[in-house]
Amino acid sequence: MASGAVGKSAGMHHLGAARKDDITMVICPGIANHSEKQYIRTFVDYAQKNGYRCAVLNHLGALPNIELTSPRMFTYGCTWEFGAMVNYIKKTYPLTQLVVVGFSLGGNIVCKYLGETQANQEKVLCCVSVCQGYSALRAQETFMQWDQCRRFYNFLMADNMKKIILSHRQALFGDHVKKPQSLEDTDLSRLYTATSLMQIDDNVMRKFHGYNSLKEYYEEESCMRYLHRIYVPLMLVNAADDPLVHESLLTIPKSLSEKRENVMFVLPLHGGHLGFFEGSVLFPEPLTWMDKLVVEYANAICQWERNKSQCSDTEQVEADLE
Repeated sequence: MASGAVGKSAGMHHLGAARKDDITMVICPGIANHSEKQYIRTFVDYAQKNGYRCAVLNHLGALPNIELTSPRMFTYGCTWEFGAMVNYIKKTYPLTQLVVVGFSLGGNIVCKYLGETQANQEKVLCCVSVCQGYSALRAQETFMQWDQCRRFYNFLMADNMKKIILSHRQALFGDHVKKPQSLEDTDLSRLYTATSLMQIDDNVMRKFHGYNSLKEYYEEESCMRYLHRIYVPLMLVNAADDPLVHESLLTIPKSLSEKRENVMFVLPLHGGHLGFFEGSVLFPEPLTWMDKLVVEYANAICQWERNKSQCSDTEQVEADLE
Protein backbone atom coordinates (compact mmCIF):
# COMPACT_ATOMS: atom_id res chain seq x y z
CA MET A 1 0.00 0.00 0.00
CA ALA A 2 1.47 3.31 -1.04
CA SER A 3 0.50 6.61 0.46
CA GLY A 4 1.09 10.16 -0.64
CA ALA A 5 0.52 13.46 1.12
CA VAL A 6 -2.01 15.91 -0.21
CA GLY A 7 -1.43 19.41 1.11
CA LYS A 8 0.06 19.78 4.57
CA SER A 9 -2.32 17.75 6.68
CA ALA A 10 -4.78 16.11 4.33
CA GLY A 11 -3.85 12.61 3.27
CA MET A 12 -4.79 9.84 0.94
CA HIS A 13 -4.01 6.25 0.18
CA HIS A 14 -3.86 5.31 -3.47
CA LEU A 15 -3.92 1.61 -4.01
CA GLY A 16 -3.31 -0.74 -6.92
CA ALA A 17 -3.10 -0.35 -10.66
CA ALA A 18 -5.94 0.74 -12.85
CA ARG A 19 -7.74 -1.37 -15.44
CA LYS A 20 -6.62 -0.89 -19.02
CA ASP A 21 -9.23 1.88 -19.45
CA ASP A 22 -7.37 3.76 -16.68
CA ILE A 23 -10.21 4.59 -14.33
CA THR A 24 -9.67 5.76 -10.75
CA MET A 25 -12.24 5.64 -7.99
CA VAL A 26 -11.79 8.70 -5.77
CA ILE A 27 -13.43 7.84 -2.46
CA CYS A 28 -14.53 10.09 0.38
CA PRO A 29 -15.33 8.23 3.65
CA GLY A 30 -17.79 9.39 6.29
CA ILE A 31 -16.86 12.34 8.46
CA ALA A 32 -13.93 11.64 10.82
CA ASN A 33 -13.33 8.34 8.98
CA HIS A 34 -10.28 7.25 7.00
CA SER A 35 -8.81 4.61 4.70
CA GLU A 36 -8.29 2.11 7.53
CA LYS A 37 -11.98 1.79 8.42
CA GLN A 38 -13.28 -1.71 7.74
CA TYR A 39 -16.11 -0.70 5.38
CA ILE A 40 -13.62 1.31 3.29
CA ARG A 41 -11.08 -1.52 3.19
CA THR A 42 -13.76 -4.00 2.12
CA PHE A 43 -15.04 -1.74 -0.64
CA VAL A 44 -11.55 -0.88 -1.92
CA ASP A 45 -10.59 -4.55 -2.04
CA TYR A 46 -13.66 -5.37 -4.13
CA ALA A 47 -13.17 -2.37 -6.43
CA GLN A 48 -9.52 -3.30 -7.00
CA LYS A 49 -10.49 -6.87 -7.87
CA ASN A 50 -12.77 -5.36 -10.51
CA GLY A 51 -9.83 -3.48 -12.01
CA TYR A 52 -10.20 0.02 -10.54
CA ARG A 53 -7.41 2.11 -9.08
CA CYS A 54 -8.61 3.53 -5.76
CA ALA A 55 -7.70 6.72 -3.91
CA VAL A 56 -9.18 7.27 -0.44
CA LEU A 57 -9.26 10.60 1.37
CA ASN A 58 -8.08 10.61 4.97
CA HIS A 59 -10.02 13.44 6.60
CA LEU A 60 -7.90 16.03 8.38
CA GLY A 61 -7.21 14.87 11.92
CA ALA A 62 -9.03 11.56 11.51
CA LEU A 63 -6.07 9.18 11.29
CA PRO A 64 -4.99 8.09 14.77
CA ASN A 65 -1.41 8.88 15.75
CA ILE A 66 -0.99 11.36 12.86
CA GLU A 67 -0.55 14.90 14.15
CA LEU A 68 -2.00 17.93 12.41
CA THR A 69 0.74 20.24 11.12
CA SER A 70 -1.47 23.30 10.69
CA PRO A 71 -4.63 24.64 12.39
CA ARG A 72 -7.09 23.13 9.93
CA MET A 73 -9.98 20.75 10.58
CA PHE A 74 -12.51 18.92 8.43
CA THR A 75 -16.10 20.13 8.22
CA TYR A 76 -19.29 18.57 6.85
CA GLY A 77 -18.76 20.18 3.46
CA CYS A 78 -15.05 21.01 3.22
CA THR A 79 -14.42 20.20 -0.44
CA TRP A 80 -10.93 21.67 -0.70
CA GLU A 81 -9.16 18.64 0.81
CA PHE A 82 -11.09 16.24 -1.44
CA GLY A 83 -10.34 18.57 -4.37
CA ALA A 84 -6.63 18.48 -3.50
CA MET A 85 -6.69 14.68 -3.69
CA VAL A 86 -8.55 14.69 -7.02
CA ASN A 87 -6.10 17.21 -8.51
CA TYR A 88 -3.19 15.07 -7.32
CA ILE A 89 -4.68 12.03 -9.05
CA LYS A 90 -5.29 13.99 -12.28
CA LYS A 91 -1.71 15.27 -12.26
CA THR A 92 -0.18 11.87 -11.44
CA TYR A 93 -2.36 9.94 -13.92
CA PRO A 94 -3.18 12.48 -16.68
CA LEU A 95 -5.06 9.94 -18.82
CA THR A 96 -7.27 8.60 -16.03
CA GLN A 97 -11.01 9.06 -15.80
CA LEU A 98 -12.76 9.26 -12.45
CA VAL A 99 -15.57 7.51 -10.63
CA VAL A 100 -16.46 9.61 -7.57
CA VAL A 101 -17.76 7.78 -4.48
CA GLY A 102 -18.87 9.24 -1.14
CA PHE A 103 -20.08 7.39 1.95
CA SER A 104 -22.34 9.03 4.57
CA LEU A 105 -21.22 12.66 5.01
CA GLY A 106 -18.55 11.90 2.44
CA GLY A 107 -21.48 11.76 0.00
CA ASN A 108 -22.35 15.32 0.95
CA ILE A 109 -18.76 16.41 0.30
CA VAL A 110 -18.41 14.79 -3.14
CA CYS A 111 -21.79 16.09 -4.35
CA LYS A 112 -20.99 19.59 -3.13
CA TYR A 113 -17.55 19.38 -4.77
CA LEU A 114 -18.98 18.39 -8.16
CA GLY A 115 -21.71 21.03 -8.04
CA GLU A 116 -19.46 23.92 -7.01
CA THR A 117 -17.97 24.36 -10.48
CA GLN A 118 -18.31 22.71 -13.87
CA ALA A 119 -14.54 22.23 -13.98
CA ASN A 120 -14.77 19.77 -11.08
CA GLN A 121 -16.84 17.46 -13.30
CA GLU A 122 -14.17 17.19 -15.99
CA LYS A 123 -12.96 13.60 -16.50
CA VAL A 124 -15.70 12.36 -14.13
CA LEU A 125 -17.63 9.39 -15.54
CA CYS A 126 -20.16 9.20 -12.70
CA CYS A 127 -20.75 9.79 -8.99
CA VAL A 128 -22.24 7.59 -6.29
CA SER A 129 -23.41 8.86 -2.89
CA VAL A 130 -24.36 6.35 -0.19
CA CYS A 131 -26.38 7.14 2.97
CA GLN A 132 -25.95 10.91 3.13
CA GLY A 133 -28.57 13.29 4.56
CA TYR A 134 -28.34 16.11 1.95
CA SER A 135 -29.18 18.98 4.33
CA ALA A 136 -27.35 19.44 7.65
CA LEU A 137 -29.86 22.13 8.63
CA ARG A 138 -32.87 19.86 8.20
CA ALA A 139 -31.01 16.84 9.62
CA GLN A 140 -30.08 18.56 12.89
CA GLU A 141 -33.77 19.11 13.64
CA THR A 142 -34.24 15.31 13.66
CA PHE A 143 -31.03 14.46 15.50
CA MET A 144 -32.48 15.26 18.92
CA GLN A 145 -35.36 12.81 18.44
CA TRP A 146 -35.30 9.42 20.15
CA ASP A 147 -37.04 7.35 17.45
CA GLN A 148 -34.67 4.73 15.97
CA CYS A 149 -32.23 5.73 18.77
CA ARG A 150 -31.22 8.81 16.75
CA ARG A 151 -30.42 10.84 19.87
CA PHE A 152 -28.15 8.05 21.12
CA TYR A 153 -26.28 7.92 17.81
CA ASN A 154 -25.95 11.70 18.04
CA PHE A 155 -24.28 11.30 21.43
CA LEU A 156 -21.86 8.65 20.13
CA MET A 157 -20.85 10.70 17.08
CA ALA A 158 -20.44 13.80 19.23
CA ASP A 159 -18.20 11.85 21.60
CA ASN A 160 -16.04 10.67 18.68
CA MET A 161 -15.84 14.19 17.23
CA LYS A 162 -14.94 15.57 20.64
CA LYS A 163 -12.09 13.08 21.07
CA ILE A 164 -10.65 13.95 17.65
CA ILE A 165 -10.78 17.70 18.25
CA LEU A 166 -9.27 17.39 21.72
CA SER A 167 -6.50 15.11 20.46
CA HIS A 168 -5.41 18.00 18.19
CA ARG A 169 -6.22 20.85 20.57
CA GLN A 170 -2.61 22.10 20.62
CA ALA A 171 -2.40 22.37 16.82
CA LEU A 172 -5.89 23.87 16.57
CA PHE A 173 -6.16 26.12 19.63
CA GLY A 174 -2.61 26.44 21.04
CA ASP A 175 -1.08 29.76 22.07
CA HIS A 176 0.77 29.99 18.73
CA VAL A 177 -2.51 29.79 16.78
CA LYS A 178 -4.42 32.90 15.77
CA LYS A 179 -7.97 31.95 16.69
CA PRO A 180 -11.11 33.64 15.33
CA GLN A 181 -12.24 36.52 17.57
CA SER A 182 -15.64 34.90 18.05
CA LEU A 183 -14.03 31.75 19.50
CA GLU A 184 -13.43 32.27 23.22
CA ASP A 185 -11.88 30.07 25.90
CA THR A 186 -15.33 29.53 27.41
CA ASP A 187 -16.47 28.02 24.09
CA LEU A 188 -13.60 25.55 24.18
CA SER A 189 -14.43 24.60 27.78
CA ARG A 190 -17.99 23.77 26.67
CA LEU A 191 -16.51 21.21 24.30
CA TYR A 192 -15.73 18.91 27.24
CA THR A 193 -19.37 18.77 28.33
CA ALA A 194 -21.00 18.64 24.87
CA THR A 195 -23.36 15.70 24.34
CA SER A 196 -24.56 16.46 20.79
CA LEU A 197 -23.04 17.41 17.45
CA MET A 198 -25.07 20.62 17.45
CA GLN A 199 -23.44 21.78 20.70
CA ILE A 200 -19.98 21.12 19.29
CA ASP A 201 -20.86 22.81 16.01
CA ASP A 202 -22.39 25.88 17.63
CA ASN A 203 -19.73 26.40 20.32
CA VAL A 204 -16.63 25.51 18.32
CA MET A 205 -16.82 24.36 14.70
CA ARG A 206 -18.86 27.15 13.12
CA LYS A 207 -16.82 29.81 14.96
CA PHE A 208 -13.52 28.11 14.08
CA HIS A 209 -14.50 28.22 10.41
CA GLY A 210 -15.81 31.79 10.49
CA TYR A 211 -19.58 31.36 10.35
CA ASN A 212 -21.86 33.81 12.17
CA SER A 213 -24.56 31.31 13.09
CA LEU A 214 -25.25 27.59 13.21
CA LYS A 215 -27.92 28.03 10.52
CA GLU A 216 -25.41 29.68 8.18
CA TYR A 217 -22.82 26.97 8.89
CA TYR A 218 -25.22 24.13 8.11
CA GLU A 219 -26.65 25.81 5.00
CA GLU A 220 -23.24 26.60 3.53
CA GLU A 221 -21.79 23.16 4.28
CA SER A 222 -24.68 21.16 2.73
CA CYS A 223 -24.77 19.86 -0.84
CA MET A 224 -28.52 20.39 -1.30
CA ARG A 225 -28.23 23.63 -3.27
CA TYR A 226 -25.48 22.18 -5.48
CA LEU A 227 -27.15 18.93 -6.56
CA HIS A 228 -28.98 20.46 -9.54
CA ARG A 229 -25.62 21.61 -10.95
CA ILE A 230 -24.30 18.05 -11.33
CA TYR A 231 -24.56 16.88 -14.95
CA VAL A 232 -22.65 13.57 -14.85
CA PRO A 233 -24.56 10.34 -14.08
CA LEU A 234 -25.38 10.43 -10.36
CA MET A 235 -26.67 7.59 -8.19
CA LEU A 236 -27.99 8.51 -4.73
CA VAL A 237 -28.40 5.52 -2.39
CA ASN A 238 -30.22 5.54 0.95
CA ALA A 239 -31.97 2.97 3.13
CA ALA A 240 -35.52 3.43 4.41
CA ASP A 241 -34.48 2.13 7.84
CA ASP A 242 -31.34 4.29 8.22
CA PRO A 243 -31.38 5.45 11.87
CA LEU A 244 -29.33 8.57 11.05
CA VAL A 245 -31.17 9.82 7.97
CA HIS A 246 -34.78 10.70 8.77
CA GLU A 247 -37.37 9.85 6.11
CA SER A 248 -38.23 13.56 5.70
CA LEU A 249 -34.75 14.10 4.19
CA LEU A 250 -35.39 11.55 1.46
CA THR A 251 -37.75 13.90 -0.37
CA ILE A 252 -34.59 15.72 -1.57
CA PRO A 253 -33.10 12.90 -3.68
CA LYS A 254 -36.55 11.65 -4.71
CA SER A 255 -37.55 15.05 -6.07
CA LEU A 256 -34.20 15.49 -7.81
CA SER A 257 -34.39 12.09 -9.53
CA GLU A 258 -37.87 12.90 -10.82
CA LYS A 259 -36.63 16.13 -12.43
CA ARG A 260 -33.18 15.13 -13.71
CA GLU A 261 -32.50 12.36 -16.23
CA ASN A 262 -28.91 11.89 -15.03
CA VAL A 263 -29.99 11.13 -11.44
CA MET A 264 -30.99 7.70 -10.07
CA PHE A 265 -32.37 7.38 -6.54
CA VAL A 266 -32.08 3.92 -4.93
CA LEU A 267 -34.05 3.26 -1.73
CA PRO A 268 -34.10 -0.33 -0.41
CA LEU A 269 -36.28 -0.99 2.64
CA HIS A 270 -33.35 -2.32 4.67
CA GLY A 271 -29.69 -1.47 4.97
CA GLY A 272 -29.38 0.78 8.00
CA HIS A 273 -26.53 3.26 7.89
CA LEU A 274 -23.84 1.82 5.59
CA GLY A 275 -24.99 -1.68 6.51
CA PHE A 276 -26.62 -3.47 3.55
CA PHE A 277 -25.29 -6.80 4.81
CA GLU A 278 -25.99 -10.07 3.05
CA GLY A 279 -25.94 -13.59 4.50
CA SER A 280 -27.26 -14.72 7.88
CA VAL A 281 -28.03 -12.38 10.77
CA LEU A 282 -25.32 -13.80 13.03
CA PHE A 283 -22.74 -14.33 10.29
CA PRO A 284 -23.14 -11.69 7.57
CA GLU A 285 -20.87 -11.70 4.55
CA PRO A 286 -18.00 -9.16 4.75
CA LEU A 287 -18.82 -7.99 1.21
CA THR A 288 -22.09 -6.05 1.25
CA TRP A 289 -24.85 -5.35 -1.25
CA MET A 290 -23.66 -1.72 -1.16
CA ASP A 291 -20.16 -2.69 -2.35
CA LYS A 292 -21.56 -4.71 -5.23
CA LEU A 293 -24.07 -2.03 -6.23
CA VAL A 294 -21.48 0.77 -6.46
CA VAL A 295 -19.05 -1.32 -8.52
CA GLU A 296 -21.78 -2.69 -10.82
CA TYR A 297 -23.08 0.85 -11.44
CA ALA A 298 -19.53 2.02 -12.24
CA ASN A 299 -19.06 -0.98 -14.55
CA ALA A 300 -22.30 -0.14 -16.37
CA ILE A 301 -21.35 3.50 -16.85
CA CYS A 302 -17.88 2.51 -18.09
CA GLN A 303 -19.41 0.06 -20.57
CA TRP A 304 -21.86 2.70 -21.74
CA GLU A 305 -18.98 5.13 -22.32
CA ARG A 306 -17.06 2.50 -24.28
CA ASN A 307 -20.08 1.73 -26.45
CA LYS A 308 -20.67 5.44 -27.05
CA SER A 309 -17.03 5.87 -28.09
CA GLN A 310 -17.21 2.86 -30.43
CA CYS A 311 -20.39 4.22 -32.03
CA SER A 312 -18.69 7.58 -32.60
CA ASP A 313 -15.68 5.85 -34.16
CA THR A 314 -17.93 3.79 -36.46
CA GLU A 315 -19.88 6.88 -37.55
CA GLN A 316 -16.63 8.68 -38.31
CA VAL A 317 -15.35 5.78 -40.42
CA GLU A 318 -18.62 5.65 -42.36
CA ALA A 319 -18.49 9.41 -42.92
CA ASP A 320 -14.93 9.14 -44.23
CA LEU A 321 -15.95 6.39 -46.70
CA GLU A 322 -18.81 8.41 -48.16
